[in-house]
Amino acid sequence: MEKVIIVGSGCAGLTAAIYAARANLSPLVLEGRQPGGQLSTTTLVENYPGFQDGIDGPQLIVNMHIQAEKFGTRFSYAEVTDFEARNNHVRIKADDEWLETQALIIASGASARYLGLENEEKLIGHGLTSCATCDGAFYKNVPVCVVGGGDSAAEESLFVTRFASKVYLIHRRDKMRASKIMADRVFANKKIEPIWNTVVTKYIPDEKGEMRGVRLRDVKTGEERELEVACVFVAIGHDPNTKAYQGKLETDPDGYLIAKNLA
Repeated sequence: MEKVIIVGSGCAGLTAAIYAARANLSPLVLEGRQPGGQLSTTTLVENYPGFQDGIDGPQLIVNMHIQAEKFGTRFSYAEVTDFEARNNHVRIKADDEWLETQALIIASGASARYLGLENEEKLIGHGLTSCATCDGAFYKNVPVCVVGGGDSAAEESLFVTRFASKVYLIHRRDKMRASKIMADRVFANKKIEPIWNTVVTKYIPDEKGEMRGVRLRDVKTGEERELEVACVFVAIGHDPNTKAYQGKLETDPDGYLIAKNLA
């Protein structure tokens, strides 16, 4: 039986691993299918203490991983698919194997949310993505669009201007929800053209199944039009990775686990 199993290898999971390892608990981290969590697909991180000039998200995760491993943390790429709480321990199913642990730390984070439109699954990786740092370089000198209005959408838009000829920022409201510093950077970039009060209603693939464009609808006038783009970067938020715990642990209406103070 393990002393501590940590689900998730993002910033929270690796921080827990460092503390547990330094306490000589020999923690096992289940990294899942996306090691490093959301930071692994982030560009410049400017709000993490200790890095006055910022640091790339993937490099920050690598540093944390090395630090956790240095103190005795073990890692596995297994993904949790089931969960059972017993009287004095916990059982979790990691891929096809059941593991037992005295303590379980759930730091599984969240996954990118998509629009839920027709042909979405088929188009992911064929002109539809949620990761500009992963896929932006594939779209050099062509127009693309980013869907969203928060900091993530701003960051995606700014990053992909390194490659694309034009970036349309599509947002359902009439102003950005992003922090002022990020919004100012977007407005200062001549490659980015905001399209306000607008939603994407349909993906338009070409005969080869690659993204050719999108159909847009103005939420105020109802007017529809098509926009030719080679890629759609979706940045509208995330859904919690808590499927294995639904109905077994308490969650809020959005599916996020509710943490309680048991002291």
